[in-house]
Amino acid sequence: MTAVRLLVLLVFKVCMVGSQPSQNSQQVTSPPSPTTEQPPLEHGTLSFPWSRLRLPRYIVPLHYHLLLHPNLTTLSFTGTVQIQIDVQNNTNWVVLHSKGLQISKATILDHNLAHLSDQVLPVLHNPLHEQIGIFSPRVLSSGHKYFLYVEFEAPLAEGFYGFYKSSYRTSEGETRNLASTHFEPTSARMAFPCFDEPSFKANFSVRIRRSPEYISLSNMPVIKTKQLSGDLLEDHFAPSVTMSTYLVAFIVCDFKSVSATTSSGVTVSIYAAPEKWMQTHYALEVAVKMLDFYEEYFNIRYPLPKQDLIAIPDFQSGAMENWGLTTYRETSLLYDPLTSSISDRLWVTMVIGHELAHQWFGNLVTMDWWNDIWLNEGFARYMEYISVEATYPDLKVEEYLLHTCFAAVGHDSLNSSRPISSPAENPTQIKEMFDTVSYDKGACVLHMLRHFLTEEVFQSGIVRYLRKYSYGNAQNQDLWDSLANTCSEDDFTSGKHCYSSDQASKNAYLFAGEHLNLTAMMNTWTLQKGIPLVTVTRKGPRLLLRQDRFLRTILPSDPQWPAVQKGFLWQIPLTYKTDTSSTIHRHLMTSPTDSIHIGEEANWVKINSDMTGYYVVHYADDGWDVMAKLLRENHTALSYKDRTQLIHNAVQLVTAGHLPLNKALDLIGYLQLEKHTVPFLEGLGYLEVFYHIIEKKNEPILTQELGKYILKFFRAIIDQQTWSDSGTVSERRLRSEVLSLACHLEYPPCLERANHHFQDWLRSNGTLNLPTDVAETVFSVGAQDEHGWTSLLNTYMISFSEAQKEKILSALTSSKDKDKLQRLLAMGLEGNVIRSQDLSRLVLMIARNPKGHHLAWNFVKKNWDTLIEKFQLGSFCIRNLLIGTTGQFSSPEELTEVQQFFESIKEQASQLRATQIALENVQKNIRWVQRNLESMRNWLNERMK
Repeated sequence: MTAVRLLVLLVFKVCMVGSQPSQNSQQVTSPPSPTTEQPPLEHGTLSFPWSRLRLPRYIVPLHYHLLLHPNLTTLSFTGTVQIQIDVQNNTNWVVLHSKGLQISKATILDHNLAHLSDQVLPVLHNPLHEQIGIFSPRVLSSGHKYFLYVEFEAPLAEGFYGFYKSSYRTSEGETRNLASTHFEPTSARMAFPCFDEPSFKANFSVRIRRSPEYISLSNMPVIKTKQLSGDLLEDHFAPSVTMSTYLVAFIVCDFKSVSATTSSGVTVSIYAAPEKWMQTHYALEVAVKMLDFYEEYFNIRYPLPKQDLIAIPDFQSGAMENWGLTTYRETSLLYDPLTSSISDRLWVTMVIGHELAHQWFGNLVTMDWWNDIWLNEGFARYMEYISVEATYPDLKVEEYLLHTCFAAVGHDSLNSSRPISSPAENPTQIKEMFDTVSYDKGACVLHMLRHFLTEEVFQSGIVRYLRKYSYGNAQNQDLWDSLANTCSEDDFTSGKHCYSSDQASKNAYLFAGEHLNLTAMMNTWTLQKGIPLVTVTRKGPRLLLRQDRFLRTILPSDPQWPAVQKGFLWQIPLTYKTDTSSTIHRHLMTSPTDSIHIGEEANWVKINSDMTGYYVVHYADDGWDVMAKLLRENHTALSYKDRTQLIHNAVQLVTAGHLPLNKALDLIGYLQLEKHTVPFLEGLGYLEVFYHIIEKKNEPILTQELGKYILKFFRAIIDQQTWSDSGTVSERRLRSEVLSLACHLEYPPCLERANHHFQDWLRSNGTLNLPTDVAETVFSVGAQDEHGWTSLLNTYMISFSEAQKEKILSALTSSKDKDKLQRLLAMGLEGNVIRSQDLSRLVLMIARNPKGHHLAWNFVKKNWDTLIEKFQLGSFCIRNLLIGTTGQFSSPEELTEVQQFFESIKEQASQLRATQIALENVQKNIRWVQRNLESMRNWLNERMK
């Protein structure tokens, strides 16, 4: 699953992480008696037989026969499911998941399909655990197979989970309905009774009834369609491969498609609403290329005959990897050459790369439980970069990987972070696992491992992992064993190409003259939270190294510093480069302190070459002065990635209290010499962050001075920009960012040019296609007066380009008129003009606006219950709303206000790690302002004399 893109500038890149209690052992083989912890749920003389969140293991599903009939007029559905089950302990009970379904009949049949009982069986419900228990008067015998048959019905769900309703508007203004599914992580149980845990893999045979004006889609292709009475059709889909319930999908709609075939014969189709059919062609090209790439890279054929990709009008996340039927938000799949920018094209390409990577990582091999969701999401996030780099090198995707790791550092350097592999039990805790730690930190740790082991060893190891656990489930240890080529004694004696775990220490990788225990090394990255700070001190020919836990919210001078550092130790694969050779040197740091011999003659040393390692570096004593001097005098001696990382690390160290602000600002000063987009935008981006903090502090003079400095410092590069779509991907990205900031800072030539383009667009009655890279900037300038704002809103309401609508919505939220911002919030909550799926993004964009800063926060507080109902507790939308609306608060009064609100929703807040993160961010911002505002003022006074 891909988290939705949020184009919001937050203070120092805050984080979204989850909180989970221990899962303990759930491998119970027979149902215990009801405990006193939970009141018994009565059905006559029967009490609910199971008291745990995780299902018992004594019944295993083998095959689901599922029939569904969604009615797009009444917006409800009926269904039946017949589940073949394997009973492994004598029992009278079948316990499985069901949520919000009205069950009208349940019965159990033997392997010959004969009823075990003449009566309809009692069904007990435990809504708290989303489970049902079905009682069989006749004992189900161990070692036998049976069929559980259930009839059920429910309304199509409101919101974005389960079997839910969506709609779109035609060019004639007619509203058309569709029904779609989104099950990950725990919502298959909203569509049919099932064993809704990832390790309960089974085969699925799906039938869907529909009216002739619609089509139906599922994971597999249709093998036949039957005509039923009353003009009703029933589509029969081929039986699926063995898979988890969260990957099942079915859709009934009237969409149109475009298709092609991969080199191995897989049919790829892209589906969209009829008016948007012309925007599907780029996605088709990408999907075919990606499937071909992954089949070659993993050396495993894609196991299904088809892969459908469909753009759903109402979709909370970015996309979902249902096997053979991947679902997408429209902005993640559709590409309109007339209105989509280069960043839109990159986004679509990367999301498709992510979801198709999941067909192997996640679908073919699935994590055993949600505590290891990073095995799915971290890999898919990392494979985005590998696949796009291979298939679309012109997109320069490697330039974005650094920012993925910077986002992870931002989240991981808060005390409220969590380990990559964390316990998760209930649905809220499980949803919170889909966060930056699982996605971004997971990807960056894999990136470090790939560079550490070498590309060849890494690739062969993951192929070994995928082959060994195909159609099954895996845990962290299984990945490390595959990468280190270890295996169980059974595998070893069966002649597999591996060695036993007993031999691992003898045969482990020879690295830098040391034997490596890969498991021990990787456990330090996945089983403990946080990120290391490596402090480097030069002593003649030696580098003295020390590792600590890097924190941005607790300073070394704070009393709690020793407590938050205790017990943290990483095995860090260090890399470094000096001016005396072009070689990248390697060293494995496994102790709190260490040293390296580099020689007297080295003038400088740069640690963490190209930021392939996941750690922050602090150059002690005069080390940062040496780096600043190097950048001023010979910046190309370092790679663009090294230059970018130096800027990032310096600014993070300021926040963490290890470096004065003026040192970081002096380092950024070399950027007038910089020709590469990535380090340039990194430095400019931080100045913009500082500007937005001060802008909201009621410091008009300081705000004005910093704005003047930015315009003066970067004027040459601003004036070089053309208002076109010409140039390389990097040049186009630079243009978009630089002109957006210049106009925000009210640089007259920028405002004049943007206004000129906007007036041309208005005169054309919206038919003129603006250069896509500057369209959002043009719209934002145009939105500042009444006529322009109203014209943009009218265009938003009728546009069939989601890319254009995204740019217009951003522009509308930039208005300085609070009444207009309130109107947008009301429309977002109502959900007609601005869809509910865009509400969290809308709120965050308004929070970015100094005039909407507190409006957004007050909106969240006032509408909290409605927001929870729309998006579900634990979802990334709720996390984004809490963290994003408070992300630039920086006063003690604002902190108190946030604390009071969290206290008022204590029961819900206690379940969310997001509340801890939000509070920690505000505390961090307060400290930043207290420690750095005067430094910024003094530094600017010196520069602006």
